[in-house]
Amino acid sequence: MSEIAPVEPLKNPNSKLIVDPPRFIRWVLRRKCENATNPDKRAAQRAAAEAKRVKDGAAHVVEYFHQLDDPYSHLAAQILAKFAAQYDIIIKPHLINATGGRHQPRLPELAAWARRDAQQIAPYYGLRFPQNLPHVPHSALQDKAADYLASLSDTEFVVQIAAVSTALWDGDEAFFNGKDGGDGVAARVAGSAHLQALNHYSGAMFYYAGEWYWGVDRLFYLEQRLRDLSAGGSGDYLVMRPEIDTGAVDAGAFELDFYPSLNSPYTSIIFDKTMALKNTCKIKFNHKPVLPMIMRGVAATSAKGDYIFFDTKREGETLGVGFGPINTPIGEPTRQAYSLLPLAFEQGKDEALMKSLLDAAWRDDLALHKKKNLRLAVERAGMDWAEAETWLGRDDWKDMVALSQHEMVEGMGLWGVPSYRLSGPDGEPDLEVWGQDRLWLVAAEIKRRAAAYHKA
Repeated sequence: MSEIAPVEPLKNPNSKLIVDPPRFIRWVLRRKCENATNPDKRAAQRAAAEAKRVKDGAAHVVEYFHQLDDPYSHLAAQILAKFAAQYDIIIKPHLINATGGRHQPRLPELAAWARRDAQQIAPYYGLRFPQNLPHVPHSALQDKAADYLASLSDTEFVVQIAAVSTALWDGDEAFFNGKDGGDGVAARVAGSAHLQALNHYSGAMFYYAGEWYWGVDRLFYLEQRLRDLSAGGSGDYLVMRPEIDTGAVDAGAFELDFYPSLNSPYTSIIFDKTMALKNTCKIKFNHKPVLPMIMRGVAATSAKGDYIFFDTKREGETLGVGFGPINTPIGEPTRQAYSLLPLAFEQGKDEALMKSLLDAAWRDDLALHKKKNLRLAVERAGMDWAEAETWLGRDDWKDMVALSQHEMVEGMGLWGVPSYRLSGPDGEPDLEVWGQDRLWLVAAEIKRRAAAYHKA
């Protein structure tokens, strides 16, 4: 086992103003969240965009950003032509390079994780992802694919991208023989610049009238928006996210590790759903809180924060979970709250405490750096404040949280939250996933594996 790193890095690459923000910065972050999550503002912006489109006599234009070595782009490529055919839209595609830097830290690990994740979700979406190949296609083949796609019109790109991407990821060099080429380098540079100008950073992104939709996982939001505008579409969505459902299966022989963070918007909307899932299927459950990514030294950017706030709001609406008003607990409020974890675990109230803290920070606008609000959260969890107060500021929590972080980052190759690990006696590899939008996959795998185990 490799050495366990300190719970917080000695030299955090993130600014202290972000890791431990003063009151003014917390206020700014609160306002940014309000701006990104206000449903009335979103409705007004959509109405204004549609009014302008109608006035200009313009079509519904969806911009699509394709990254050749991005597994999620390969999944999106397989439905792009169907999307164009089913809706009254014009798709304007762009080739891009990986953004990297602070937007996409740990690129090698990201490539490995994205490939694994795409392989796991593809069958559930009726899509295909190749097995047992390198994490990314060979660079020379990527160049050939880029040159060929750059020579195509937008319409031709949409029609042919599925075949081109399949040949690329399958390593089918013969596919590109005799294909005329454009300037793939210039196309990717221009596409990347346009993506940055629109304040985003990822591949497999759809952009329509001011809003972003990530790959096959978020396409149903865009489909719904287009249907609301009478821009085509009927019947089933092209790619609909499966329900979070374990059925009536008894998963008592299996084990689920859950890695949440107090400063994670996504954790805040999936925590209760996770608790409900584990209670329903009676799985052995291990609650393993970790520090926020920023406090662990994972780079953060303003553009990423804006998108996460906006995306969490619509994800929460889909789940029927409130999000906002918020008061970020990053920094010292998290340390103080986590110093109570050993006591909460000892009393069997760790889940109740984390839920109460998440509710306070992400739904109730309670600033946890104020002791009166921390006390309220503690008492809501059914804990005695007089006893809990004696634990404030102690270091007992650090080894426990550092170990959980080590398991998640070094053991599972994941660094975002919430993360999950499903393991069992069935001999199958552990399922290790990251994101609130993967709880459906955890549920589906619990259902599948437990049913097979009891049938055997």
